[in-house]
Amino acid sequence: MFRAKEKRERALGVKLSIKGARSGSPKSASVRRPYPPGVHGKGFRRSGSEYKTQLQEKQKIRFSYGLNDRQMNNLFRKASGRQGNITDNVLQALESRLDNVVYRLGFAESRSIARQLVSHGHMTVNGRKVTVPSYSVKVSDRIGIRPESKDHPYLKGIDERTKNYVAPAWLGIDPEKHEGVMLAKPQDVDVTFDINAVVDYYSR
Repeated sequence: MFRAKEKRERALGVKLSIKGARSGSPKSASVRRPYPPGVHGKGFRRSGSEYKTQLQEKQKIRFSYGLNDRQMNNLFRKASGRQGNITDNVLQALESRLDNVVYRLGFAESRSIARQLVSHGHMTVNGRKVTVPSYSVKVSDRIGIRPESKDHPYLKGIDERTKNYVAPAWLGIDPEKHEGVMLAKPQDVDVTFDINAVVDYYSR
């Protein structure tokens, strides 16, 4: 399963930080073999139709945030039905997911780890346990670690991970309390995919 996830980065030719710090280390499959998987990987040339490009951008979002096709369909359908720019709506919906916020706060090294922490009941929103990774965090919501989970093997190392960590401007973090707060809607997010291409994909 671990190698299969790294193959996704190799196939798309872009770093998605699926495995956190390992994704940029010499141990990463995409660093050791910087070409697509398969017997023809080394001789592969990245070219194709506009549809292929749109599909690849869609896959980048899927793999980055751990979404399935149904979740992607729902996300873009809801974003297109809201007021404002659809691209901004999509990005705010993605970045407001609880698992992503846990990752952006530095509590987890990757979104996949953050997703596990949430689904296993280790995280709270406004003091209440939430086990749904797709839970949409609102402005002023406070995200913390469940008191009963303080001794979890992975969470024991949170002090070291957050000591010099700088959270995005739209998030606030209290390293001593191991608590974060959403100060504003997600903005100025640096992403490795083209949302407009995926909007075109779903408009076909």
